[in-house]
Amino acid sequence: MLDADVVLSAAVVGVSAALSTALIFLLRPLLVRHLMAHPNDRSSHVQATPEGAGFGVMAAIFIVCIGLLVGTAVPNPSLVPVLIGAAVLTVLGGLDDARPLPVSWRLLIQGAVALAIIMTLPQDFRVLPAVLPAAAERALLVFGIVCFVNVVNFLDGLDWMTVAQVVPMSLGIACLWWLGIVPAGIGLLALALLGAMLGFAVFNRHPASIFLGDSGSLPIGLLLAYMLIWVAEAHLVSALLLALYTIADSALTFFRRLANGEKVTDAHRSHFYQRATVGGFRVPQVTTRIFLLCAWLAALAIAAALSLSLIVDLVTLVLGAGGVAIVLTGFARGR
Repeated sequence: MLDADVVLSAAVVGVSAALSTALIFLLRPLLVRHLMAHPNDRSSHVQATPEGAGFGVMAAIFIVCIGLLVGTAVPNPSLVPVLIGAAVLTVLGGLDDARPLPVSWRLLIQGAVALAIIMTLPQDFRVLPAVLPAAAERALLVFGIVCFVNVVNFLDGLDWMTVAQVVPMSLGIACLWWLGIVPAGIGLLALALLGAMLGFAVFNRHPASIFLGDSGSLPIGLLLAYMLIWVAEAHLVSALLLALYTIADSALTFFRRLANGEKVTDAHRSHFYQRATVGGFRVPQVTTRIFLLCAWLAALAIAAALSLSLIVDLVTLVLGAGGVAIVLTGFARGR
């Protein structure tokens, strides 16, 4: 890692964090008047709290990335398509925060954004060349992006919940750039997201004074999905490890509800992290466990990418799955 990369990395994180903090502070009075999340039977909070901090988080990321693009500090890949897509989902999420939109509209727009982004990938970009033809792989990537966007949204239900997942994940992706495994554009985007989430964390610490809202969770899910695709192109196991907790909590919850005959499109409070708070865990205890688990998964992802060994891949997957199983089982049992 060059000294110039160290300076650039620190600058990206610092500027993004400062901008995010300042913008959320300035936006909060407006959000108090127009975007209040009132408690209901599915809420984890007990008093009305403003949401929409995602506008500040995403604005910080956009400003930093535009600055990098203007300064030609981002060689490859181009971040323009994913930033435009993130802007669309920021608006979509903000509208949904203000007045819930039909699920079909949300999925249609998310699918269109995902398709547009996948179509901009290089022609020779492949994740599973030995398993799927190119067209099938790209269709699967579009589906995966839409799923991941919604998974991140589903798991944004506690103070610091999204911070606990995104900070280790984005730092892990940045480390993969520093090690020369993923392109610079992906690493710098991860650092911009890392800084913006650190700025948001100041306000979202339990008890939170503001929530991210769909204006933040949807585009953050898109940015993460896009970066994970590039990680998967370099090393599939690393991408799986980075996203393992986020996918596992939602997927297991989805299939459990499906098996129980529940309507899976209805809002609920049965994710493992939500069951933990119902079972006696305090919010900081839940998010601390998730942060440590995601940090463990990020470390395993880096080790797997460096090893280039099938045995190490298998060992890291087993260790990662074991860590997820321990945390989720503990959440399900409660205190």
